[in-house]
Amino acid sequence: MSSPSKRRDMDVMKLMMSDYTVETTNDGLTEFNVEFHGPKQSPYEGGVWKVRVELPDAYPYKSPSIGFLNKIFHPNVDELSGSICLDVINQSWSPMFDLLNIFEVFLPQLLLYPNPADPLNGDAASLLLKDQQQYEQKVKEYCERYAKREKLEDVSDGSDEDISDDEVTGSDNVDIAGDADP
Repeated sequence: MSSPSKRRDMDVMKLMMSDYTVETTNDGLTEFNVEFHGPKQSPYEGGVWKVRVELPDAYPYKSPSIGFLNKIFHPNVDELSGSICLDVINQSWSPMFDLLNIFEVFLPQLLLYPNPADPLNGDAASLLLKDQQQYEQKVKEYCERYAKREKLEDVSDGSDEDISDDEVTGSDNVDIAGDADP
């Protein structure tokens, strides 16, 4: 067994032995889902997300691919694909980091300290900049709608797609800028 695959297996095992629920897919230890809870003292508290992790062959020398499978309202997470804009994963990854760092440090910090200056979700970024209270309310609505433990079963089969955005926003038909829809 080569050193990178030994390291990969060890990192996945460390994650499994910690408090995280890890759900492996057919591909064994290179692709799996991890149950991730929103950090305490944040609008994401109480939310539970399924996060997809794909480890490249060159892991830990090349960063893993990370994405949310259920919807989350955040300036640095693409709402449709779930992909994450996080410098430490995308550009400054180091083999010194492991999977536990991602779930115990990087993702909680991403949710606690969003960066609206580098958005993947422009609506979330502009709402955060304009009205933090309204932004936090929308985050909580998304948590309630998409990030409850009982909804996690629906995530892998895509059945959470039957919920329209109107239901999330309370169908007030007002966009973020405050202009009424035509």
